Amino acid sequence: MCFKNIFCRLVLTFSLFFSTQNLNAVTFELKLPESAPEKIYDGRLILILAASNKLEPMYQVNSSFDGAQIFGINVEGFKRGETKTIGNDVLGFPAKNIESIPKGEYYVQAVLHKYQTFNLASGKTVKLPAIPSAGQNWKKEPGNLVSKPFKVIFDPTDNNIINIILSEVNPNIQEPKDTEYIRHIKIRSQLLSEFWGTDIFLRAHVLVPHDFDKHPQARFPLSIFHGHFPSNFGGFSETPPDPKLVCKYSQRFDLDCYNKIVAQESYDLYQYWVAQDTPRMLIAEIDHSNPYYDDSYAVNSDNLGPYGDAITYELIPAIEREFRGIGEGWARFLYGGSTGGWEALAVQVKYPEEYNGAFAACPDPIDFRQFTTINLYEDDNAYFRKGSFTKIDRPSHRNYLGHLSGYMEMDNHWELVLGDKSRSGQQWDIWEAVYSPNGEDGYPQRIWNKKTGKINKSVAAYWRENYDLRYIMERDWAELGPKLKGKIHIYVGDMDNFYLNNAVYLTEKFLENAAPAYEGVIDYGDRHEHCWNGDHENSNAISRLRYNTFYVPQILKRIEKSAPKGADLKSWRY
Repeated sequence: MCFKNIFCRLVLTFSLFFSTQNLNAVTFELKLPESAPEKIYDGRLILILAASNKLEPMYQVNSSFDGAQIFGINVEGFKRGETKTIGNDVLGFPAKNIESIPKGEYYVQAVLHKYQTFNLASGKTVKLPAIPSAGQNWKKEPGNLVSKPFKVIFDPTDNNIINIILSEVNPNIQEPKDTEYIRHIKIRSQLLSEFWGTDIFLRAHVLVPHDFDKHPQARFPLSIFHGHFPSNFGGFSETPPDPKLVCKYSQRFDLDCYNKIVAQESYDLYQYWVAQDTPRMLIAEIDHSNPYYDDSYAVNSDNLGPYGDAITYELIPAIEREFRGIGEGWARFLYGGSTGGWEALAVQVKYPEEYNGAFAACPDPIDFRQFTTINLYEDDNAYFRKGSFTKIDRPSHRNYLGHLSGYMEMDNHWELVLGDKSRSGQQWDIWEAVYSPNGEDGYPQRIWNKKTGKINKSVAAYWRENYDLRYIMERDWAELGPKLKGKIHIYVGDMDNFYLNNAVYLTEKFLENAAPAYEGVIDYGDRHEHCWNGDHENSNAISRLRYNTFYVPQILKRIEKSAPKGADLKSWRY
């Protein structure tokens, strides 16, 4: 009978509300010690609870349903000796708040990811993760403060305070040393320094040809191997694997002793590189990490600055001057996988005559009508598909059988806990940071509401005009087509974990009917997952380690077919 009475219903509603709110939940007190190197910090405080001690808690953080629990808050003017509180009102992932964490034993750790103030050329001021030297990896970035992990007996209903001291400081990272085959270059970018209002540097790790120093007259083609932050040139070793190397299992590939396979492939690349019939060329991996991510996506951006121009017109000429590159568009090539695959294609499209071929493996979405599982132009929500009476989650990750392990909402809420305003340093946020127009507050405009998934159509329209590669090619093909003839090569597994094959299908539909003909390659790997690169002979576990040896011979064929009359085809063929 009480439900018929308005007053009773109000009392019952408030009673039910307060019965679900645990006002005596555990709180965490995170202290900045007097020993902290700096007096005041801005940044993101990240609290971590892990269910096991197999690794430090921070190394168990990921967007999976079985990842470590995290909470995050912004701090500004955080002073030595002060304490910040993380309580039940702070958003978490996977559990949304402290009271939702099951009772049990956990291993606790906290990290203060430092922010730096940037006074941009636009006149706007932003606070972002400090200029990185660990590739925007908050777990390793020098100067970040970290607590020692410890075990707690946790009951969310206890009225306890758990104290954490940010006592440790991540050390500086030493820059790599030159060797006979791997050289390094670092330049101050005038373009980027002007944009960011502070000195910004670009680096490259360059694999030089065998007997490079013995042939000073030779000038070489250059390949840019695009991808995520490289601390050095990867996958190259002049020494064979240590026979005493302890086996390590790869969960991703379900292979025991995968570390031995990786070590052997690194030595095999060295043996290939010094062989008599190997083409002599330069291969460079670029460090263009920035305050938003571990790389810039190698294009100009409202939020990241003119990285496309800086790489193409500042860094690459510097590499060619230092290491005797030929220095002409016909002798420059691009390849990479995933992020690197998108970069290879995007750079080729946006600078069509500065490069002579892009080999794009498993590229990030190249048609935003299939932005993984979202049509940014027609769908209303990035997290759900809605019917008249229900809704279903949009998946974000699968295996080759189609079994699901991740969803859009999960991924994005995880990022939101790691950092607001596109500052998580993760995948969805960097797409937003690169592709979006700059907002009034100086940060990227949201492509969708990070909590609800509602898509912003005006931002999507901006993305289409500037970064939807299929749309740009189709829109501008009359001008681009002749310049891109024979230069586009795209490879993807038809069971890519992130559904990246979907956008390739749509791009292929355009390219196969384009006039003039594109005269390139689009190829699919049957049941291959991320990141298939066109190798039909080997599994992903092997082919992902052979980008250089797989693409260099194809580049040589491209040079032989397309080099202009009078081009230097001899000095580098010793």
